[in-house]
Amino acid sequence: MKRKRSYLAALRFRGGVATLGAVAVITTATTMTYAAPAAAEPPNMLPVPSQVPHAINGALPPPPFPRLGRIPLRAQAKGFDHRTLELREAALPSPTGDPMFDRWPTNLAALAPGQIIATRDVTATAAPVVTTPIRFARLIKFRSTDATGAPSFGTATILVPRTSRSTSRPILVNNLPIDSLGTACDPGYTLAHGFSIATNATDLIPPTTQLALSHGYAVLIPDHQGPRMAYAEPVVAGHVVLDAIRAAGNLDRRSFGASRIAMTGYSGGAIATNGATKLLAGYAPELIGRVVGAALGGVPADFRMLVGSMNANLATGLFHAATFGIARERTEILPMANDFAQWLATSPLKNVCTIPAALAGQTFWPMQLLSNNPDPFHSPVAEHIYRVTKMADIKSAVPLYIYHGTYEWWIPAAGARSLYREQCLLGARATYREVFGEHVSAAVLGFPAAAQWLDRRLRGIPAGDECGEARGPR
Repeated sequence: MKRKRSYLAALRFRGGVATLGAVAVITTATTMTYAAPAAAEPPNMLPVPSQVPHAINGALPPPPFPRLGRIPLRAQAKGFDHRTLELREAALPSPTGDPMFDRWPTNLAALAPGQIIATRDVTATAAPVVTTPIRFARLIKFRSTDATGAPSFGTATILVPRTSRSTSRPILVNNLPIDSLGTACDPGYTLAHGFSIATNATDLIPPTTQLALSHGYAVLIPDHQGPRMAYAEPVVAGHVVLDAIRAAGNLDRRSFGASRIAMTGYSGGAIATNGATKLLAGYAPELIGRVVGAALGGVPADFRMLVGSMNANLATGLFHAATFGIARERTEILPMANDFAQWLATSPLKNVCTIPAALAGQTFWPMQLLSNNPDPFHSPVAEHIYRVTKMADIKSAVPLYIYHGTYEWWIPAAGARSLYREQCLLGARATYREVFGEHVSAAVLGFPAAAQWLDRRLRGIPAGDECGEARGPR
């Protein structure tokens, strides 16, 4: 009997795929003509007919994720029903087999943010990855805080060059563009286990880590998406970055307890850097004065804007991955997921790294077809996510160097320009540069000037302020 039910479910699923294909074609055409909200918006932000969500759920069986008697620590959240939390657990990344990344300590609430939980010497595996001579590499696991304020943990790797130093060693915090959903895609996992199919090319290019080590700086590489791999969620990323700095100081107070610190990040790494600069004053005020600057390149600063630039085109794979990543921290998104979205979120796709996520853009699948709400981008949940991820009313506590490609089409330069103006009006010190190119070429072309700016900060030269015109007449 059980086999018969499974067979019928399979038939229903196969028939559902054909139905979904038809729905996709109809919906793609419909979004071009469906009544728009009052403000002019790109067609890919428009709602779909109200019958579409029902048709999709009718075409597929509900995903068979497990029923749980007890919700694991990593999936617990207040205010949600048991089945939603079961979905959350099923959508979180699969264990890697390494307890440094997998195991949730039961005493997190008793620890202070940045307090060390465990460490591991990873010099032997990190040295071939880094390619620059290092004295040691240490993987640190520490207490952190998730996007909603609950206790969590983070991991980061501190790399120390062979050059000796009699005083505190400056630290460059290199927030790499992880842009992935699987824990094995973390740079810390590669540094601890060596190269694998999950290693992202952006761990190595541009050579930010190597250049900083050659200048005698320590390099701190946080796994800033947190243990839930919440790709694109800036609050948890900011917390992990700041707690990684605290943990480095706790690891060796003489070398890192009073160090001058600069931060950098491009693309997904810029999301983390942006989050850290805005949360610094409220979350880690003791670090003000030590963090001397932050460089942000290709920053996705406005998620409402990104809906219009990334949904239902070649960027849609990364856009979907980012939405699933944010949903891992922002549980209120999960009830909006239709059966098809739940199948995707709980499938092996929940562990994809950057390249497979990017290749999924070839489907051109609209996000509207993953939602129970025919107008997901104008829902109260979406409006809340736009607001809490933008943090538009929070001033950076450190000087900023923001750079962006003029011809970006998926992460428009308008978002970076708006971030620059926003921070200038709030009173931050900031510099803005545009380089010729789109997202990939701008990462290379903008790198030299950003690296020079960071080096001057780490050598103790104060940052200038180019906000005069942006602030307007006083």
